[in-house]
Amino acid sequence: MLKNDLFLRALKRQPCSRTPIWVMRQAGRYLPEYRAVREKTDFLTLCKTPELATEVTIQPVELMGVDAAIIFSDILVVNEAMGMNVEIIESKGIRLTPPIRSQADIDKLIVPDIDEKLGYVMDALRMTKKELDNRVPLIGFTGAAWTLFTYAVEGGGSKNYAYAKQMMYREPAMAHALLGKISGVITAYVLKQIEAGADAIQIFDSWASALSEDDYREYALPYIKETVQAIKAKHPDTPVIVFSKDCNTILSDIVDTGCDAMGLGWGIDIGKARAETADRVALQGNLDPTVLYGTPARIKAEAAKILKSFGQHTEHSGHVFNLGHGILPDMDPEHLKLLVEFVKEESAQYH
Repeated sequence: MLKNDLFLRALKRQPCSRTPIWVMRQAGRYLPEYRAVREKTDFLTLCKTPELATEVTIQPVELMGVDAAIIFSDILVVNEAMGMNVEIIESKGIRLTPPIRSQADIDKLIVPDIDEKLGYVMDALRMTKKELDNRVPLIGFTGAAWTLFTYAVEGGGSKNYAYAKQMMYREPAMAHALLGKISGVITAYVLKQIEAGADAIQIFDSWASALSEDDYREYALPYIKETVQAIKAKHPDTPVIVFSKDCNTILSDIVDTGCDAMGLGWGIDIGKARAETADRVALQGNLDPTVLYGTPARIKAEAAKILKSFGQHTEHSGHVFNLGHGILPDMDPEHLKLLVEFVKEESAQYH
C-alpha cells in the first residue's frame, strides 16, 4: 500500500486532505544532484542506464518532497526504437535522422518488440518502484503520436512545422499511416510501463498548439484516444493524464478521449477550465514556470491564486498542482521547495 496516495486519489477525483503536487521535468538540470550524475554520462546513456535513471527519478522526491515520481526518460526513445537515429545534445538541440518524408521512409520504420528495444525503461521502472518503497506513486509517460510525428518528419524541433504540415495537407493518407504506426508503438509501450509498475501514465503532446482546432481533432486526438482506450480496456484503474500543451479552446474534446485528468498550460485560468469541463476530469496545473524566478512572496501569491481559482473541492473534483510546462534548468531549487511546502499547507483549506 502506498504511504502517500494523494496524487492517485486526486486523479481519480476522490476526496483528499490537501492538493498533491509534482512538477514536469522535476528530475533535471535545475538540481545540482542531477548535474553531478549527468557529468558522468551523456543524456541518452543516462536514460538507458536503469541504476542512474532510478537515482535521478527519486532525487526530487527526497529533496523537494513532491507527491509523485516520474520515471526519468525521454519521449524520443520511441522514435529511436522504431529505427531512427536520435541525438539529444543539451543546449544544442535534437536531431533525428533520416527524417521521414515519404511512404518508403514510413515503411522502413520498424514496429519494435518493446521488451527488446525499450526494456531499459521497464528495468528503470521496476528498480525505481523498489527503491521508492511505496513512498509515492510512480508516473510512466510517452509523447503523443502527433508530437513524435513532428519530430520524425521535421528531423528535430521546428518553429513552423513546414514538413509535417506539408505531409498533412498534401498527403493526408500518408500522414495518417505514419501517425497510426507511431500510435501503435506508443500504446504497446505504455501498456508495458504499467506492467512494469507505473501507477499512472501521462501523455505529452508538447506540439499540440501547432495545430488548428479542426486539425487537432483530425491528426492528434484520435490517436490519443486510441492509447487511452487501450489502457482503460486492460488496466481500468490506472489513471491517464493528457497534457495537450496550450489547447485551451478544445478542452471538452480532450476530455472526450476518456482520460482521467488533463494537464493545463498557464495560458488559461484553472477555474475557467474547471467550469468548462464540469468536473468530468481532474485538472493538473498550471503555474507559469517563470513565476519561480520571483520572490518567495510572489511565488506564494501566484500559487495561492491557482488554488483559490480552482476553489472548493467537491465529492467529484480533482486537482493536482503542477507547472504549466517543465521547470526551467536555471531555476533555484529552493524556490521549488518553497512552492511544494506552500501548496501542501495552503491547499488543505479547500478540501
